[in-house]
Amino acid sequence: MSSDPLVVFTPSGKRGHFPLGTPILTAARQLGVDLDSVCGGRGICSKCQITPSYGEFSKHGVTVADDALSEWNSVEQRYKDKRGLIDGRRLGCQAAVQGDVVIDVPPESQVHKQVVRKRAEARDITMNPSTKLYYVEVQEPDMHDPSGDLERLRIALREQWQLENVHADLHIMQVMQPVLRKGTWKVTCAVHLGDDENAPRIMHIWPGYYEGTVYGLAVDLGSTTIAAHMCDLQTGEVVASSGIMNPQIRFGEDLMSRVSYSMMNANGAQEMTNAVREGMNALFTQISIEAEIDKALIVDAVFVCNPVMHHLFLGIDPFELGQAPFALATSDSLRLRADDLELNIHPSARVYLLPCIAGHVGADAAAVALAEAPDKSDDLVLVVDVGTNAEILLGNKEKVLACSSPTGPAFEGAQISSGQRAAPGAIERVEIDAVTKAPRFRVIGSDIWSDEDGFDAAIASTGVTGICGSGIIEMVAEMRLAGIVDGPGLIGSPAQTGSDRCFIDGRTYSYLVYDGSEKGGPKLTVTNRDIREIQMAKAALYSGARLLMDKFNVESVDRVVLAGAFGAHISPKHAMVLGMIPDAPLDKVTSAGNAAGTGARIALLNRDARTEIEATVRAIHKIETAIEPRFQEHFVNASAIPNSVEPFPILNSIVTIPTATFNTGGGGNGEDGGRRRRRRG
Repeated sequence: MSSDPLVVFTPSGKRGHFPLGTPILTAARQLGVDLDSVCGGRGICSKCQITPSYGEFSKHGVTVADDALSEWNSVEQRYKDKRGLIDGRRLGCQAAVQGDVVIDVPPESQVHKQVVRKRAEARDITMNPSTKLYYVEVQEPDMHDPSGDLERLRIALREQWQLENVHADLHIMQVMQPVLRKGTWKVTCAVHLGDDENAPRIMHIWPGYYEGTVYGLAVDLGSTTIAAHMCDLQTGEVVASSGIMNPQIRFGEDLMSRVSYSMMNANGAQEMTNAVREGMNALFTQISIEAEIDKALIVDAVFVCNPVMHHLFLGIDPFELGQAPFALATSDSLRLRADDLELNIHPSARVYLLPCIAGHVGADAAAVALAEAPDKSDDLVLVVDVGTNAEILLGNKEKVLACSSPTGPAFEGAQISSGQRAAPGAIERVEIDAVTKAPRFRVIGSDIWSDEDGFDAAIASTGVTGICGSGIIEMVAEMRLAGIVDGPGLIGSPAQTGSDRCFIDGRTYSYLVYDGSEKGGPKLTVTNRDIREIQMAKAALYSGARLLMDKFNVESVDRVVLAGAFGAHISPKHAMVLGMIPDAPLDKVTSAGNAAGTGARIALLNRDARTEIEATVRAIHKIETAIEPRFQEHFVNASAIPNSVEPFPILNSIVTIPTATFNTGGGGNGEDGGRRRRRRG
C-alpha cells in the first residue's frame, strides 16, 4: 500500500495517493476530477477554487489534520485582496498535498456544471397565499385626534380589508412615515395573513398603488441537491427555477455519514448547518439574478427536506436520528422567520417547514403526499421518491403507509467508476444489441444516438463525459437483458458473453461502454463493483416497497408513481428489469417529476394546504425498516437482478431475461445465455 497521502475528492468520490507537494489541481487532473482551470495553474484565473475539509471522516477512512495542505501563499492572498475569495477556499493550483485530505470541488469550479433536474411540474393550484397585497387610504394625522401613523394604518386595514390585529416589525416603523407622506396617505401593504401561531403582520409598504408583486420560494432541500422555485404570489407563476449541489456533500454523501461526522467532530453539526445555509443563500442570490428580481421582494418561503437535513438546516444536532429509536426534535410543522435561519431574503420573510412523518421519513415525503394524494386514491398506489434516501408511500382511501430506504448516491451516478451527476455529455439513455453486445447511447444535450450520423458534431462542445443516474440504471438493465450480466450480478467473460467488450479487470470482468482515448476523451466502463453498488441501492428501494406491501397484505399494486430528482428520466421497463420496483403493467408506471417540489409549491401558494398536509401526516402509518425482520429477507432476495424469488410475470411477458449463470467456471451456460435473444418492449 502506498505511503503517500490520500486525496479524496467530493462530490465525485474519486481518490488516489499522491507524493508530498503535489498541487491539488495536478491530483485532480490525474484522477479525472472535474476541476476547472483556464490559466494552466498560474494562479491567474481562479477557476480552480476548492474547499478543503478537516476533521475525522469515517466514511473515507481518513482524519484530516490542519496542516494537510501547504500554507496559504502570496498568490492566493493577492487574488483575495483584488477579487475576494470565500473564507475556507483555496486555489487548487497553489494548495499542495502535505497529508491525507478531503477536497470539495464547488459547483462553480466544475467544468461540467450540473443540470439540476428538479424542474417545476405543471400543476393547477388554488391560489390562497399567506402574503397578499392591500391598497389602503389612511386618515391623515389631526391635532385634535392624536394617534400614531401605525395605529391609523392598522385602522385602515381593518376598516377597508377586515384585517384585524395587524402587527408591524420595527423595520416597517422605521420607513413608514416617509412612505405615507410620499404616497399622500395612500399606500400598498404586503401583509402576511398570520396563522394559528402568529397574528397578521405588515411585511412591506410602498407609496401609492404598487403595480408590482411579491414572491415566494418553494425549496426542496435534498441530501445531494437543493432546488428552488421562485413563484409570483399573486399569479402563482413560476418565474424562475434553479438548483445547486448541497455543499454538505463534502461531509458525507449519505445521511448517516453526515450524522457520523457530527458525532465525531466537536463542531461538526454547526459546520454542516453553516454550509447548507450559505449554500441556500447562494442559491437565492442565483435565482434572483436569473429572474432579475430584488431579493427583498421574497416575503415567503416553504421548505421540504428529509429529517437529517431538517435538523441540520435548523441548527439541531442530528445525533438522535443516528440511533434507535430515531427520535426527531420535533415532527410538527414549523413557522419561523427568515432571519431565524440566517436567510438573506426580505428581513421579515416568513418560513414554513412541512411536518416530518417519522425519524427517517421527512417533510419531503409529506410534500410528496400532498402533491400525489395517495390518501384520496381509489386504487392502491405506490409512490417512490427516488433519491439518496428514498421515501416510499403506499396507500389508498383506506390508509397510507410510509417508510424510507437508504439507497445511497449510486442512482445519481456517485460511487460508480464512470459515473457523474447529470450534466451535458453524460450518458442518459442506453440500448445494447443482444447479438453483438455493442451499446448505443444518448447523452444529455443531444437527441442523436451514438450510432447515428451527426452524433460527433452534436456533442462536439461537451464530448462523452460519463454516465449519469438514469444512464446507469438503463446500462445495467440492458446488460442483464443482453446476457452480459447474470442474475446474481456477475459480468461474464468474453467466452461466456460472446463479446470482447468484456475484459478481465482484476479478479472480475468489466464491460467497455465507450473508448474516447484516441480523441483525448475518457474510457467509460462498467465494473463488477459498479454492478454491486446498483444492486445494493435497488435492493434497498425494492425491500422498502415490498415491506409496505406485506403490511398492506397484498402481492401487487395497481400503479406505481416514480418521483424525485430524476424520476421523470427513469425508464419504467428498465427499472423493472433491474428490480427497483414491483412487477406492474408498464402503462401503470408513471412519473411525477419532482413531487416534493410540487408539494412545496402547493403549500407556498395555498395556505389551506398547510393545514391539510398537517392532518394527512398525522394519519399516515409509519413503518421503521430497521426493526422489521422481513426487510433483510426482502433485501437478500432483491439483490438479484431482478429478484431471486419473486417471479415478475408481467415483466417476463414483455422481455426474455437470460438464465445464464457466470460463476460456474464453465463457458457452456454463459455462452448459451450470451446468445439468447430477447423481445424489445
